[in-house]
Amino acid sequence: MYKISLITGDGIGPELSESAVSVLNTINDKLDLKFDVIPLSAGDKALEQTGKALPDETVKIIKNSDACLKAPVGESAADVIVVLRRILDLYANIRPAKSYPHMPALRDDIDMVIVRENTEDLYTGKEFSLGNSAVALRIISENASKRIAKYAFETATQRNSKKKVTCVHKSNVMRVTDGLFAKSCLEVSKEYPEIVFEEMYVDACAMNLIRQPESFDVIVTTNLFGDILSDESSQVVGGLGMAPAANIGDSFALFEPVHGSAFDIAGKNIANPSSFLLSIKMMLDWLGTKNNDPLCFAVGQKLESTIFDLVKSGVKTKDIGGDKTTSEFTHEITNHLTTN
Repeated sequence: MYKISLITGDGIGPELSESAVSVLNTINDKLDLKFDVIPLSAGDKALEQTGKALPDETVKIIKNSDACLKAPVGESAADVIVVLRRILDLYANIRPAKSYPHMPALRDDIDMVIVRENTEDLYTGKEFSLGNSAVALRIISENASKRIAKYAFETATQRNSKKKVTCVHKSNVMRVTDGLFAKSCLEVSKEYPEIVFEEMYVDACAMNLIRQPESFDVIVTTNLFGDILSDESSQVVGGLGMAPAANIGDSFALFEPVHGSAFDIAGKNIANPSSFLLSIKMMLDWLGTKNNDPLCFAVGQKLESTIFDLVKSGVKTKDIGGDKTTSEFTHEITNHLTTN
C-alpha cells in the first residue's frame, strides 16, 4: 500500500481534492492498487488557523509518506510549494504539454516536456532594499545546472519522441549566470550523443512556442524562465485545466496542477479536475519507476487514456467547451476506469 499525503488547498482546491480522492478510491476498490490517502492542511486557511501556511505537522506527515499530492493554494502559495521544494530538495519541476482531441490547441501534434530547475534563480527570495532601490540576488550554480540538465537528457532518452533537448537561457544579456547554465547544459549534452542538443534564447523560445510548438521535445531551463514558459506551453495546448506538474527529487516527489486556486469559481462545482488527475498519472509513473511496480504504470496509462477518450468523445467541463460539472466529470472518469 502506498501512503499518499494530500494537501487539500484553498479556493477550488478542496473540490479538486474530492475528485482526486474519488479516483484513488476507485483504483483502490477496482484496480488492485492500494492507497492510504492522508488529507493535510497548508495554505491560506492553515495560515489563518495556525499562523503558518505550512504547519510543522504537515511537513512531518509529508516526509513520512511515499508521495505527495498538492491541490492549489491561495496567496500563501510561495510559502508552501517553494518551501517544500527546498526542504525536500525537489530540484526538477516537470511540466508536460500535450495536444488532446477537441481542445483549443494550436496544433494536434504537440507533445513536449519542460524540465525546470526548481531550487535556484530569483525564486530563492533573496531580496532586499538598498536606499531607494530594490535588489534581488540571482543564484545559478554549476552543480544544480548540471543536475537539471542530466534530468532533461534522461527524460529525452525515455520518451518516444524526437530525442531532442533545447536549452533555454538568456546568456547574451546575463553572461555570468545564464552563461554558466548554458555551459553546464552543453557539457552534459556530450554524455548523450544520441540526443539532439540545441540552445535558444528565452524570447525566441517564447515566440517559437506559438510559431512552431510541434518542433519541441524536451526544454530545459532555469527556474523563472521555466515558470513562465510552462504556463505559455499549457495555453498552447488548450489551457491550464489540462496541465499537470511534478516536483521531483532523488528520493521524493510532489505532484500538483499547474493552475492556481481560482477563488472566483470556488464552490461552484465547475472546476476542471483533469490537471490534478493527470498529476496522479505522473505520480503513478514515478512510483512505478521508484518501486519497480508495473501495476502503477498500467493504472497510470489507464487513467490518462480514460481522460483522453472522454475529452475526445465530447465529455468535458465548461472551461474546455463542455457542460459537465466537476463532480459529473469525475463520475464519468470513475465509471470508465472500471468498465473499460
